[in-house]
Amino acid sequence: MAIEVFLRTAKRPVVLDPGEEAIVLSADNYLLTARGAGLTLECWSETRNLARRVRAIRAQRRGRLELEVERFGGRTGTLLLLDIEHPGNSAAERRGARLQYRERFRRSLLRQFSGWKLAELSTEQDLHHSLSPSYPRALLRQGVTAWAAIGAGEEVSDPDGALSFGLIWLDYLRRREPKLAVQGLAIFLPEGAERTTCHRIRHLDPGAGRYRVFVHDPTGHEQSVEPGDYTNFETRLEPFRGAPAVQPPELENWVRRIAAIPGVELRERPGGAISLLVRGLEFAHTLGDVLLFGLDGFQRADRHVAGGERQLQEIEELARGLARMRSAKAENRTNPLYTRRPEAWLESMVRADPRTVDAGLYESPVYAQAPEMAAGERGIVDLLGVDRDGRLAVIEIKASQDIHLPLQALDYWMRVRWHLERGEFAASGFFPGVPLSGAAPRLFLLAPALEFHPANEAVLRFLAPGIPVERIGVGLQWRQELRIMFRSPVQHVRHEDLGPNPTRAGQFESG
Repeated sequence: MAIEVFLRTAKRPVVLDPGEEAIVLSADNYLLTARGAGLTLECWSETRNLARRVRAIRAQRRGRLELEVERFGGRTGTLLLLDIEHPGNSAAERRGARLQYRERFRRSLLRQFSGWKLAELSTEQDLHHSLSPSYPRALLRQGVTAWAAIGAGEEVSDPDGALSFGLIWLDYLRRREPKLAVQGLAIFLPEGAERTTCHRIRHLDPGAGRYRVFVHDPTGHEQSVEPGDYTNFETRLEPFRGAPAVQPPELENWVRRIAAIPGVELRERPGGAISLLVRGLEFAHTLGDVLLFGLDGFQRADRHVAGGERQLQEIEELARGLARMRSAKAENRTNPLYTRRPEAWLESMVRADPRTVDAGLYESPVYAQAPEMAAGERGIVDLLGVDRDGRLAVIEIKASQDIHLPLQALDYWMRVRWHLERGEFAASGFFPGVPLSGAAPRLFLLAPALEFHPANEAVLRFLAPGIPVERIGVGLQWRQELRIMFRSPVQHVRHEDLGPNPTRAGQFESG
């Protein structure tokens, strides 16, 4: 019998009933019982029991059996037997976890939107409308009034991404259902993963939509949280000090010789350090009176030993090789040094003349990753400049499509504004001699013209009107020349009939 063979040979078999928690099978927690011409599979865990009559085997391959089963009431359903140690089943396991969370999400919606009709609930991928299967989405209705909803389970690697897809879903529903007044978006997140989303919601346009945030624990119980209560950022502004006026003579000589190589850029870093780069790729930097160099791990260059000159020549050769291979005229454009960190290369082109982005910007100083964020690698380069009116300008650079670009740019912008309001840029040594304006910083999103994700514009329209945003598309041959192909200021969306907010009791509270 195929089922017995599967259970005997699988390394770690599980039963997966769509929408339910998987049950791991062992020798003592399942029974196969022949009944007439049919077969009944029973299994149990500490939290649940399952019994299904097997009608047929729909599909079979290594590590996987798809069974046609009879559910209560004679309905036909599907049951999966998976060997989760088999490498081909990782996707099925993820799908099972998503379906399990979808049912928890359903129950949460029915509790929090009592009296509303759950008109739609889906985890299906919709590439045409940029809807992800990782986040279940729903439409709730009460007459002609509606709410969009989206959720993220504990298994989701990026719960912060729920808001991007939620705003896309909200925008899509409003276009798809013109007769409904879709008031806003309800977001359900794992407990402890709501901070970034709440910060972002505080900077969305209240006239474009209403937002409710719920956090749930692993048991599926949820509670409402107020985004306005989240006001403290994980951010720091390291004091910026220029390079020391007096460097050790040998170090100063080494830096000067390396920086003279064509293609090498010299940048000052917070704390007084100096970076040496080629098209945005750092290959050396100072640390106190020491020079560190390398590409995949830095090593110390010792100026005080007899072989110091040979080591300097090694660093110079590294710089020349980088300048040759990481060049717009490079013969081999598939080599790793040419393709590595395209955002950093594009950043170096912007730094060469920030006035390309906006004619009113000062050529210098321009700072990178200031303030610093505790959010890890974002895949986006953050630049901070200032215009001739003293107004800060945040320049977010991305070399490839990213559906999360608008809200990740917002993450940086709101931290810049937070430090600006506290007078910390001037106090920390940034923009010396430039009186900074208290006006909201400008926000530029710069990317190759064809590399803006189609959904970016829809998300940007939900930002608060007080955030001046402009998309800037550059030519695809930006490595040769930074040419501006288009400038597109964001037009904010206004929704005329937002209606009242729903409460758990199904009543309304004033907006």
